[in-house]
Amino acid sequence: MSQPPPFPAPRRELWAWCCYDFANSSFTTLVVTVAYSVYFIQVVAGDAGGAAERLWFWGYSASMLVVALLSPVLGALADARAIKRQLLLVSTVLCVGCTAALFFVTKGDIGLGLLLFGLANICFDLGFVFCSAFLVELVPPQQMGRLSGYGWGFGYVGGLVSLALAYPFIKGGFDDANLVSYRLSFVVTAVFFLLAALPTFLFLQERAQPRPVSPGVTVVGAVIAQLRETLGQLRRYRDLRRYFVAYLIYSDAINTVIVASAIFANKVLDFTPGDLIIYFLVTQITAGLGSVGFGVVADRIGATRTITITLVSWVGLVIAAAAVQTHTQFYLLGLAAGAALGANQAVSRTLLGQFTPVGRQGEFFGFFSVVGKFAAIMGPIVYGEVTAWTGSQRWAVLSMVPFFLAGLVVFSGVNESRGIAAAKE
Repeated sequence: MSQPPPFPAPRRELWAWCCYDFANSSFTTLVVTVAYSVYFIQVVAGDAGGAAERLWFWGYSASMLVVALLSPVLGALADARAIKRQLLLVSTVLCVGCTAALFFVTKGDIGLGLLLFGLANICFDLGFVFCSAFLVELVPPQQMGRLSGYGWGFGYVGGLVSLALAYPFIKGGFDDANLVSYRLSFVVTAVFFLLAALPTFLFLQERAQPRPVSPGVTVVGAVIAQLRETLGQLRRYRDLRRYFVAYLIYSDAINTVIVASAIFANKVLDFTPGDLIIYFLVTQITAGLGSVGFGVVADRIGATRTITITLVSWVGLVIAAAAVQTHTQFYLLGLAAGAALGANQAVSRTLLGQFTPVGRQGEFFGFFSVVGKFAAIMGPIVYGEVTAWTGSQRWAVLSMVPFFLAGLVVFSGVNESRGIAAAKE
C-alpha cells in the first residue's frame, strides 16, 4: 500500500477538513442537544409523561449500538478500497435528508420521531469516523493536536452560526402557533450542514490506494480478514488498548452530559427554547476556545496530561451541576463545561491519531468509534433510568461521577510516548 505524500497537506485542504467539523456541529447542537431532543420530550412524547425521557435516551442508545456495529466494518472497507471520501459523502447526504425529514414529526409520532432521528444520528457518527480518519494523512503526529483543535474550534463556530440561524424559528417555543416554525429549524439545520460541508467534498483528497485483493477473495472476505488481523495486532498496542478502555468509560459520561444538558435545563430550571439557544450560544464560545487552546497545549505538554486535566475538571463540574439552582449559576457552569468539553474532544482525537499506524487509520478510527458509541449506550440508559426511579434529574447527573472517576483511574496507566513508538513500528 502506498504511503501518504510528504507533510504538510496544502493549507486549503487542511481548512477543507476543518470545514466538516464546522458543518456537522449544526446537527449535534440543534438536533441532539438544543432543539429536537427537547421538542421530542415536550411535544412528540409529551403525553407519555415521565416516560418521555426514558424513550429518548433508549432511542439514542439504540442508534449508538448500530453505529458501534457498523463502524469497524465500514472503516476497514474504507481502508481496503480507499473510499473514505465516497463513504463520507454518502453518510452526509443521508444524515441531511433524515434531518430535514424531522419537519414531518408531530405530536404523538414517537416511532417516526425516533426512527428518523436514529437514522440521522447513525449517518452523522459514521461521517465523523470517515472524516476523522483523514487526520493521519494530513499532518505529522506532532501537529495533530493543533489541527484537531482547530477542527473542533471551527466546529464550535459552526454551532454558533447554526444556533443564530435557528433562533428566529425556535424562540417562540412550543405554542401551537409556533410549532410549524419550530419544525422548520430542523430544515434550516439540514441545509446549513449540506452547504457548509461542500468545501470538504471539493478539496479534501483521498491519498490512500486500494489494497490488492488475492485471487478468489471477495472484497467482503478481504475486509473480514483485515478486521481479524487488526484485532490480532491490537495486542501489540498496549497503550492503545488501555486508552480504548478509558475512553469507553469517561466518554460515556461526557456524551450523556451533552445529550442531557438541554433537557436538564428545560425540565429542572424551566429554561425556555429561547433561553436554551442563548445558553448554548454562550457555551459554544468557550468550547471553541477550549478546543483550540488545549489543542496547542497538548502539543506542548502531551495529550495524556491534557486529557487528565479535563477529566478532573469534569468531576467538579458534574457535582456542581447537580446542586445548581439559578439560571445565572447554570450559565456560569456552562462556560466552564464548554471549555472542558472542547478540550477533551479535540485532544482525545489527537491521542488516537498519534497511536494509529499509517495505512490503518480507517480501521483504528472505526474501532475508536465502536468504543465511543458503546460509551454512548450505557450512560444515557443510566441517566434515563435514574431519572425514572428517583423522579429527579439531579440524582441522574450525579450518577455520571463514578464514570469520570473510573475513566480517570484507567487512563492514568496510558503511556503516551510508548504508544506513539508502537504506532511507528
